[in-house]
Amino acid sequence: MTQANTSAGPSRRTFLKLSLGAAAATGFPAIVPSSVFGQKAPSNRINVGAIGVGRISRIHDLPGIWQFDRAKIMAVCDLDSRRVEEGKKLVNEFYAKKTGKDYDGVTGYHNYKELLANKDIDAVVISTPDHQHAILAVDAVHAGKDVYLQKPASLTIAEGRAMSNAVMASGQVLQIGSQQRSWKQFHRACELVRNGRIGQIKHVEIGLPGDPSGPEAPPMPIPPNLDYDAWLGSTPEVFYTEMRVHPQNDFSRPGWLRCEQFGAGMITGWGAHHVDTAHWGMNTEYAGPVEIWGTAEFPTHGLWNVHGKFLTHAIYANGITMDISGDFPNGIKFYGTDGWIFVARDKEVTANDPGGKPVTLDPLMASDPKILSSVIGPDEIHLYESADQHGNWLDCIRSRQAPTAPAEIGHRACSTCLVHHIAMKTGRRLYWDPVREHFKNDDEANSMLSRPQRYPYRMDA
Repeated sequence: MTQANTSAGPSRRTFLKLSLGAAAATGFPAIVPSSVFGQKAPSNRINVGAIGVGRISRIHDLPGIWQFDRAKIMAVCDLDSRRVEEGKKLVNEFYAKKTGKDYDGVTGYHNYKELLANKDIDAVVISTPDHQHAILAVDAVHAGKDVYLQKPASLTIAEGRAMSNAVMASGQVLQIGSQQRSWKQFHRACELVRNGRIGQIKHVEIGLPGDPSGPEAPPMPIPPNLDYDAWLGSTPEVFYTEMRVHPQNDFSRPGWLRCEQFGAGMITGWGAHHVDTAHWGMNTEYAGPVEIWGTAEFPTHGLWNVHGKFLTHAIYANGITMDISGDFPNGIKFYGTDGWIFVARDKEVTANDPGGKPVTLDPLMASDPKILSSVIGPDEIHLYESADQHGNWLDCIRSRQAPTAPAEIGHRACSTCLVHHIAMKTGRRLYWDPVREHFKNDDEANSMLSRPQRYPYRMDA
């Protein structure tokens, strides 16, 4: 267990920096061999703080990190004090079971800035609602922390640009939670496409579900365990109702996912994954479409107001076209001059996602099975290979190399989804400049690139 800093000496991180600097000055190697301390020695571990310990943190991010001995989760933070205690309990119980000893080494925080001020925390995993992502990531890298950031990268395109710029300026390692990059079938599909196994790529279809509308929800008293004003963050003040936030008695799918105040719905929820995969295969990871149009159904009543059934279209500068709709199977289908490749997760939806019962899919298919057995030669394109998204992040914290889904790639996937969302809202053909990140001759569409931010939760506050 890492002890708190005192005025009697430097923090663990400061001590390591001083020690490594002294080693360099005397001609000794800057990397301390693992044989000196052992792989599990405290000096080799990456101390991680978890900001947001709700559903996605409990089922995905915390287990994704604690599986590795080179990391230790030493703190949890949430604006709901119940979730802080539940998060501490979950992590403490894991380490107790792992070590066979009583464990009480996790510190709880209610204010993420206090967690960021802890010099013994090397890195943070941000698993909050979407509207908090970019703002917290900027604060984290300014505090000198490496970051694992749940997708989508941002609430708006302007926030995403600011986030990516801040990460690049800081030199910190930020990994977007686009874990499909670490799944074998997605890597394989994109590598086959990039190496011309279906000829010249012409078109991409992306299948995404929409969200159903919901009932009206009356105002409710704010639970004493929830800092609701801070939870709303930069977004406007609105009355509290449980359906707008998250369940108080379990960790099921929260209502904020279906409120446009906090996100764009499934176009960014699943879309951030699938558009990123499409960009990987299309070789447009640092670009975006140049024309976008489409239609969508939006609820006319009820609290939940994100898009339902929709169909959007896009054209890229290289001539590749893209359609996104819930009418396609949930996944990505690449069409080329010589065939097609379809890639998906092993289940189309989970029980907690829109659409109800899980649907089993073949995760990798092609117009000709021989395409899938094709060997990529040594002189062909070999894409970044990662066996585990969280593990890759931890490796890159040590190596200081770029992770498989860095900030700019995550921003570009998210901004493409948001451009499709703006096309849904305007209902007309839009012309996008992915270099300037600006619509051509459309003031209304450009007004949707950012949103007013409420003080004191603004990114520039």
